[in-house]
Amino acid sequence: MRPLEGLLVLDFSTLLPGPLASLLLAEAGAEVIKIERPGRGEEMRHHAPAWGRDSVNFALLNRGKKGIALDLKDAAGRRSLQPLLERCDVLIEQFRPGVMAKLGLDYDAVAAINPRVIYCSITGYGQDGPKRDVAGHDLNYIGDTGLLGLSMGGPSQGVVPPALVADIAGGAYPAVINILLALLERGGTGRGCRLDVAMTDNLFPLMYWAIGSGLATGRWPGNGTELLTGGGPRYHLYTTRDGGMVATASLEQKFWETFCDLIGLEPALRDDTRDPARTAQRIAEIIAAESADYWRGRFAGKDCCCSVVVDLRQAMSDPHFTARGLFRHVVTNEQGATLPALPVPVDAAFRAAPGEPLAAPALGAHNGEYLAG
Repeated sequence: MRPLEGLLVLDFSTLLPGPLASLLLAEAGAEVIKIERPGRGEEMRHHAPAWGRDSVNFALLNRGKKGIALDLKDAAGRRSLQPLLERCDVLIEQFRPGVMAKLGLDYDAVAAINPRVIYCSITGYGQDGPKRDVAGHDLNYIGDTGLLGLSMGGPSQGVVPPALVADIAGGAYPAVINILLALLERGGTGRGCRLDVAMTDNLFPLMYWAIGSGLATGRWPGNGTELLTGGGPRYHLYTTRDGGMVATASLEQKFWETFCDLIGLEPALRDDTRDPARTAQRIAEIIAAESADYWRGRFAGKDCCCSVVVDLRQAMSDPHFTARGLFRHVVTNEQGATLPALPVPVDAAFRAAPGEPLAAPALGAHNGEYLAG
């Protein structure tokens, strides 16, 4: 029995933060009902690339959930939702502040009929404050909190991070953490609560080192100037002769000394406090003289915290991740095609065995099962 079996989750959210949060709950056993607008459903269904009827993104994020289509602006539609509202354990919504209140589905309204509900609102800037109504996406959130400013490339070529950090690390994961904490609290009090998950708020812990440096010394980190953003030779990316990339993270002295020995760095440059720019330049010259495969073999089995960067396709076929069963779970679509399911940070002990493939719900597939009338 999975730890969240018997838990009913109503998910009003779209795109990434809320759907990923409810996916984690579903993988741990919760019954998740995704609520969408009739006709087109949510935006993620139509993103490219398509995989059968819907997008592959939608399939990955909504595996194993149930789905109903409902016009929340229609009074009769909202009334049909009443039985689910009365018995749900968790409600997740991702509208701008005030939208659910206009629909008569805000926390006070739902808690009046279901005082045990844990009502989780995920937004960019939170339920209050001057920016509460500002529209934004991940890039805006990391830009507004200073995270992007720590490493965004040069003025002529800005670098957009490859991960949706705010949506996932600032939204989905904190939502799940707080929902689980609220469930524990409810076990003692018998009452639910309102959770205000602001993606921007939750980005600041990711910059603990930069915050500490600025507050303690008065010298605030710049763009790519610090130890952990490539500003020194020990934590850096170096290009190989054939266009590959060596990721060096030899922060501790013992790793640094091993790295210097392996690449044959001259003794005069190994004290990187003297002239870090010259040390980094010389390392770049040495790494650029050989191929990626050469350096992969050179670093193999050595404790130096160095590796050759691989692409996503190579990473997914790495024997290490295969051995750990990272991609054993399966998602399917209406045509019977299958793909590895999205790996989620839920321990195998809390998930169902890989078993049969699970699909994302067709739009309105479970209306008859869940809606009154």
